[in-house]
Amino acid sequence: MILPILYSFRRCPYAMRARLALVVSEVQTELREILLRDKNPEFLATSPSGTVPCVKDRDLVIDESLDVMIWALEQNDPLRWLENRDTALGLISTADGPFKAALDRTKYQNRHQSDPTEERAKAAVFLDELNVRLADTSYLAGDHFALADAAIAPFVRQFANIDRPLFDETNGPHLIKWLDQFLEMPLFAGIMTKYPPWQLDANTVLFP
Repeated sequence: MILPILYSFRRCPYAMRARLALVVSEVQTELREILLRDKNPEFLATSPSGTVPCVKDRDLVIDESLDVMIWALEQNDPLRWLENRDTALGLISTADGPFKAALDRTKYQNRHQSDPTEERAKAAVFLDELNVRLADTSYLAGDHFALADAAIAPFVRQFANIDRPLFDETNGPHLIKWLDQFLEMPLFAGIMTKYPPWQLDANTVLFP
């Protein structure tokens, strides 16, 4: 049996969201952990964008993280992550657009020549929206952890980790509780296992 190949990088939030969906869907892949600073030629020959995650399933190549999630969940969705898909996709679009731009310009202010205070204010618009939603429900798009939560939480985690005390001081309690619950989930711990960088002659690593 030829398994799909997953190119991934442990700390990349885009790759995290894809791995979360693969675990839940139980779609098994051959994991190839790469280094973003030293990209393997086989990976670059596969991924049109040179970014992770990237799935190669025979002739099919998927190199957008949300597309990887949906590809896996459409094969098997035992926890109903694809329920309320339209609501989830609307939230994810904002997370991947304005919020991610503000996150990058806060975290990498020297690279972007940006004002982190201004960028935090921009990020706060989306974070406040999430906190309001979470005041009425424990999850972003329904009554259970699903697509929106899995797709957005890795990026909120990344933003919080820039300065966690400041994050806790300036954000609402419902958002903080939601993030902390995500970080304590066995599902999250399970996708953060460290693997050595993949080499052409390396033994096959299965994920999940």
